[in-house]
Amino acid sequence: MTSDARLPLEHQQPYGTAYEQMLEKVRYEGAYPTRERADEAVRLVLAGLGRQLTGDERVDLAACLPPEAARVMTAQIPDTQPLTGWAFVKDLAARSGASPATTRWDTGSVFAAVAAHAGPDLITRILLHLPTGYGMLFGHAELNPAA
Repeated sequence: MTSDARLPLEHQQPYGTAYEQMLEKVRYEGAYPTRERADEAVRLVLAGLGRQLTGDERVDLAACLPPEAARVMTAQIPDTQPLTGWAFVKDLAARSGASPATTRWDTGSVFAAVAAHAGPDLITRILLHLPTGYGMLFGHAELNPAA
């Protein structure tokens, strides 16, 4: 199956209800002027997260997300060297050509919607699995594994 991620919006298949609701949450959280802008943010951030997340957390998060969002995330091959939260934002900014401030905003808006789908227990597991700096991106205190 081919991805429609690069097709103009007017040529893409209609989205499912769950993904539409996710886009509306991101649009509201990010104060984006259009659904298309929210969709761009979702695709950018979830692709980046897909390059960072591995193991059971990746599988469990994909199962919680709408299918369209899960496909964007799981289509990515995880990086061999995980990025800190700030490096993650800088990487997304470089890939999108946006400023780090705009990309940080996009990340927070998308992660708020992701957290709503995943729930607090899975988000805690994800934060414990990722390098430092992601807690703030998800709107949480930074979590450190017990020594």
